[in-house]
Amino acid sequence: QVQLVESGGGLVQPGGSLRLSCAASGSIFNIYAMGWYRQAPGKQRELVATITSGEITNYADSSVKGRFTISRDKSKKTVYLQMNSLKPEDTAVYYCNAVLTIVTESDLLTGDYWGQGTQVTVSS
Repeated sequence: QVQLVESGGGLVQPGGSLRLSCAASGSIFNIYAMGWYRQAPGKQRELVATITSGEITNYADSSVKGRFTISRDKSKKTVYLQMNSLKPEDTAVYYCNAVLTIVTESDLLTGDYWGQGTQVTVSS
């Protein structure tokens, strides 16, 4: 089994910063990519940023590029999202995602895994 455990969410004032972390654990053979998605109330889940095993990053759009930075520590199987200059419209539940291969008793299985989500609220 695989677990993705997020941390670092909370309440912050507009213009403030937060750093989200997501640690993967379990019978992991390889992690191809990790990323962050978010879902605001009444809206669909949307991509925020992703990072591949080769450190190639992708940001969803100009609304976060320049303010958010995704990074990863391969040795810790952890992905981070540094969020600066936060705005009220960044308020959402942030979910960690990983595309990875796990080891079973008889096989290697590649799949898409999600964390439980962490709430980020930007408000004065």
